[in-house]
Amino acid sequence: MARFELKLPKMGESVAEATITDWLKEIGDRIEIDDAVVEIATDKVDSEVPSEVEGTLVELLYQKDDVVAVGETIAVIEIEGESSDSNMQITPSSVGESQITEVEKIIEKAVEVVSIPDSKNTDSVKFYSPLVRNIAKTEGISFAELDTITGSGKDARVTKDDILSYIANRENRSQSTTNIVPVETQFLDHKEAKDTPISINGSDEIIEMTRMGKLVAKHMIDSVQTSAHVQSFIEIDVTNIVKWRNNVKDAFLKREGEKLTFTPIFMQAIAATIKKYPLINIAVEGDTIIKKKHINLGMAAALPDGNLIVPVIKNADQLNLVGMTTAVNDLANRARNNALKPDEIQDGTYTVTNVGGFGSVMGTPIINQPQVAILALGAIRKVPAVIETSEGDFIGIRQKMFVSHSYDHRVVNGALGGMFIKTLKEILESWNVHQDY
Repeated sequence: MARFELKLPKMGESVAEATITDWLKEIGDRIEIDDAVVEIATDKVDSEVPSEVEGTLVELLYQKDDVVAVGETIAVIEIEGESSDSNMQITPSSVGESQITEVEKIIEKAVEVVSIPDSKNTDSVKFYSPLVRNIAKTEGISFAELDTITGSGKDARVTKDDILSYIANRENRSQSTTNIVPVETQFLDHKEAKDTPISINGSDEIIEMTRMGKLVAKHMIDSVQTSAHVQSFIEIDVTNIVKWRNNVKDAFLKREGEKLTFTPIFMQAIAATIKKYPLINIAVEGDTIIKKKHINLGMAAALPDGNLIVPVIKNADQLNLVGMTTAVNDLANRARNNALKPDEIQDGTYTVTNVGGFGSVMGTPIINQPQVAILALGAIRKVPAVIETSEGDFIGIRQKMFVSHSYDHRVVNGALGGMFIKTLKEILESWNVHQDY
């Protein structure tokens, strides 16, 4: 029998570890190729790890809620056939003296990495991943100081982003010419609000926030504290688009096999508008502006549990309407089924949210950091409107919608923010009702 080591796969450049949330198979279970063996959660998304072989699950190396580094072996599957050099179990008799020495060095290095020498107080009851511990060691952060960091991971675990954010803020404070105020004093108001007792009676229900809910909440608070939010609003006449879609949607479905909604039409127009105003497609890092080369549109999607996730359409400006429709439908369906890959919710440069899907006329969305703008599409409504013609003005029924544009006033002024949605309005209102797709 050969033994196959199932490893935690790489899940994007910024993902270094994952938490095991549930084992889907037990020891002794028969495993087929592509069977999901374990559910994992990262700081970005939840997903499953499939098996690359078929055989019998003989060993689980980690328990539920354990944090595992990318590339680590998490389970062993026994497969039929002769054992190969790559899968053979290593015994003392098969290992040379030099190999043993090399392994000892690796173990010694691993122990060194996960320890923090600046630590008279090593009585911390919190768990820290090897990656977080290594960063803390490099930056000279003791366990006592590490324990003060508020974590955004599962069970308030400190993630890589948490400690890097803490380090950046600490450096900013150390460079300040004013007196350094203790952390406890800086956030006194916040702590007092958090510690204020809430009256609970027998009829109240206590609901624990989900892991994703906690991440979203922290992300929203961080965004409001980071960006100077400003909103611009505009009303767009989409009568021609409504008529055109009603005329072609059946033929589109028959020919392309995809349901044509308004979302891909709007996303294509937004990508074209961003191309005209590339300074909307930026990110801010300290005092530096990073102009993004690619236009990657984030598409906020509601999950069955009420949480939100933002899958990303990469290089959206290069897609025609058929390609955009396929991408929108695919990402939306897999988002609802919790089947997105970590890479598919990363690297967005601009986000769109459809508040009209819930009947809202307009909304003021919070910027999805580190982006600098987000667009909210309101509900399409039939309204009486003044129609200008060469023969004079008259009142008619039109299909209209409000669009609200939230942008970071640190780097996007009112002229750019307003011109952006004005151009979007012009693109959508000039839609040719007789065009093909």
